[in-house]
Order: sequence, then C-alpha cells, then structure tokens
Amino acid sequence: MRIGARSVTAWRRRGIGLALAAALLAGCAAPPPRSPADTATSGWSGRLALTVHGEPPQRASAGFELRGAPQRGELLLSTPLGQLAARVRWDDGGAWLERPDAEPQRYADVAALTEALTGAALPLPALFDWLDGRPANVPGWTLLQLDAAQGRLHARRDAPAPVVELRLAWQRP
Repeated sequence: MRIGARSVTAWRRRGIGLALAAALLAGCAAPPPRSPADTATSGWSGRLALTVHGEPPQRASAGFELRGAPQRGELLLSTPLGQLAARVRWDDGGAWLERPDAEPQRYADVAALTEALTGAALPLPALFDWLDGRPANVPGWTLLQLDAAQGRLHARRDAPAPVVELRLAWQRP
C-alpha cells in the first residue's frame, strides 16, 4: 500500500499536535516556580505513599510539601497532576484540614486528624527528625529505611493495629 505525500503530511501534523498538547498538559501539571522567599522556608517536597493494612486495605499516594516544625507547620498534599488535594495546618491550638471542595475541619491535634483520615495516627513530629536524617524513636513504629542523602524513607507501624507503612521520596530545596 502506498501512502501519498498528503497523508504523510497529515500524520506528521497530528503527531506534532499531539506532542504539543502533551507538552502543554505537562506544563500545566508542574508546580509553579518558587520564589527565593518560598525556597528559604519551604522545608521538604516529594512523594509519599501510605498503606493501611486494614479490612479492606487502603493505599494512598500524593505529592507533598512539608513546612514548619512539629509545633507549628503546614503539609500540602497534591494530586499526580499537581493540583492541591488537601492542606493540613497545625499549631498549639489544634490541627485543620482544608480541601478545595469542603469546609475546613478542626481536630485536637495532627495525630487525631491523620487518624480520622487514614485510620492510623501518623508520627508527624518524628517525620521532621526523619527527614533531617535523625532516626527518632516512635512507640509502635519501626524505621526500616532512612537515607536522608538520597531522600528515601520507609517506616512501618505494627502496633496498635492496623499495620501501617509509610514511604517517602523527597528532596530539600
């Protein structure tokens, strides 16, 4: 079968159009560039994966940005396309969950907030130590892998039930 010059040109145009559309979509999915002020206070960013081995098992993954300290801070969670999925803020007065499609919810602290969301309280205060490369001990949690230089973490909570696994891949701006 012979393909005419006109058909080849049409296929090339479609291919170029698809490549351009993919590039534009990828550009929309990228987070906006950071200003120098944002970089100085941003903390860590990367990907997280959480598995709660309950009935039924739950798995979640998201992009994250963690700022602040155990006493006061902010955790931004984003979809694979870079859209904000949730914002968690905390201080001495409690913790707040903000989602784009819902009213903010208040909790007594970050542990109560993460337990309500996932079925397991996550060790956010220890996370700051872990991300800095310090293996903090948390009752019930085992640090299976911590490589701060490579930005890798794998922690497992065996008690209380359910078993929870937390994996992070991050970089510090």
